[in-house]
Amino acid sequence: MSIEINNESTMPVDEAAILRLAAFALDTMHVHADAELAIVLVDEGAMEQLHVQWMDEPGPTDVLSFPMDELRPGTEEQETPPGLLGDIVLCPQVAKEQAETAGHSTLDELLLLTTHGVLHLLGFDHAEPAEEKEMFGIQRDILIGFAVQERQRH
Repeated sequence: MSIEINNESTMPVDEAAILRLAAFALDTMHVHADAELAIVLVDEGAMEQLHVQWMDEPGPTDVLSFPMDELRPGTEEQETPPGLLGDIVLCPQVAKEQAETAGHSTLDELLLLTTHGVLHLLGFDHAEPAEEKEMFGIQRDILIGFAVQERQRH
């Protein structure tokens, strides 16, 4: 898996944990080992510009996903083809606010948002109730599986 992470924000984040989660999520979704993913963390001003430019919505948001080769999840028998999965842009400041509201750590929120971004890159959406149920179920399963794996590391 080729995963590049670039923290352009002013907030320190556990980049290694985000990389491990992204690799875990891609592996769980049977994405080819030669797939490429970029994760960029930006401050609120840069995120607001992207949000306005791409979604035509004001204010900064928590996560944006920019798919490239429109890869879809694979199966145990058939991985996705290799290719450019795309880019995930995270805003740690927005994640921090959301984490405080939700009662968990900023890192936990960033891991959730990274998983959410990966699923969007793989074609999942949550516009319709059935889609939301499927996407959020997969998201939950990935995060639980990752948490178990992380506990085993320590």
